[in-house]
This record gives sequence, structure tokens and C-alpha cells, in this order.
Amino acid sequence: MTYRQLNAVQLRVTIADIEPPIWRQLVVPLAWDLGMLHLVIQAAFNWWNSHLHEFQIGGLSYGDPEVINEFGDEEHRAFDETEVRLRDFRREPGLMFIYNYDFGDDWNHLVEIEDFLALDPVPRFATCIAGARARPPEDVGGVSGYENFLEVMADPTHEDHRSTKTWAGGYFDPEWFDLALVNKNVKNALKPNVRRRLHQPKPKRLSR
Repeated sequence: MTYRQLNAVQLRVTIADIEPPIWRQLVVPLAWDLGMLHLVIQAAFNWWNSHLHEFQIGGLSYGDPEVINEFGDEEHRAFDETEVRLRDFRREPGLMFIYNYDFGDDWNHLVEIEDFLALDPVPRFATCIAGARARPPEDVGGVSGYENFLEVMADPTHEDHRSTKTWAGGYFDPEWFDLALVNKNVKNALKPNVRRRLHQPKPKRLSR
């Protein structure tokens, strides 16, 4: 296999510090840049793309420099994520870096390069090929907030159970994962004005 034949990269993206792990396995065109990968990860986990984000690679930060540098401190400077393409990474599976979403909740995602691929035909969009478990709700308060959220949701006698359940859309299953639905979202990740689901889909028996 020669360098010119490589046209895609297989990634495993896992939300850090949560057990059991919440992860997605993605195949992304090798020519895409980090800004495009950001949109793919957002789609794979159904994040709403309403908060700041950055990639942390080799001790450097990559994101939207105009936004991050405006709201960050003097020591936290970001480089333009659109200037780094996935083909720029060395061809050695096992390389890992961090994608951080929401600087308040700090959802750190471990991005592992699993393999470089030569696909036929050349991929025009990203795909999700595997995954497990639902991502935490937006604005739940980070890892500790998510742990508290799960405890409250599991205890109907808790004083905050009803209001928390309503806030979560009336239903939340931490084990939920629908590959077909997630893959559809990932394939449409770069389309303009993409709408995200506000809440996790309910099983039909709970939708009545």
C-alpha cells in the first residue's frame, strides 16, 4: 500500500473519565481538516455545537483562534484548526490527542488514530461504524454533574427526580446507542444549518 492510496483514517473517540466508556468509531476522509473533524465529532455524539471547543495536540491548542483567543487568557493561545489536515499526522496507528468541548463542562474526548485506510471509492463523507452508550446531556455540569444526574434519574423518590426528568426531555437511557441514526448524523455533519435533537429519542412504548 503506498502513501497515495491512503484516503481515510479510522478513529476511536471516547469521552474521558466516564465508566463504562462512551465511544464512537469513525472513518473520516484523510483530506479533511480539524475543523471538519470537530463537526463530525459533534454529530457522532449529538452535541449541539453551542460551546467553545479545541483540539490539544502536542502541547498546542487548535480551534477557532478568533473566538478562543478573545475569551481565553494570555497563556492560552489557539492556532487555526482549519490549517491542520488529518493527512498531516504521521502514519503510525496509536497516536492520540484530545478534543475538548464546552470549556465549562470540559468534555474531554480521547481521539485515537486506529488505522489509515485505502478505500474504494474515495470517501466523500465521514461514517460511524461502531459505538456504545449515550453521551451525557448538554450543560449537565461535566463528569461530576453527570454522575449526580444519573443518581437522581435512577431514584424516583429523590426530590429533584421529576424536575430533572423533565429537563432531560422526559427520558434518558445511558445505554442507548442507535448506529443507523448516529451514522446518518455523521454523514450529514458538514451540511449547513444542521439541526440537532434536543433530547434522546424515546422508545415507542414510552412515546404514547
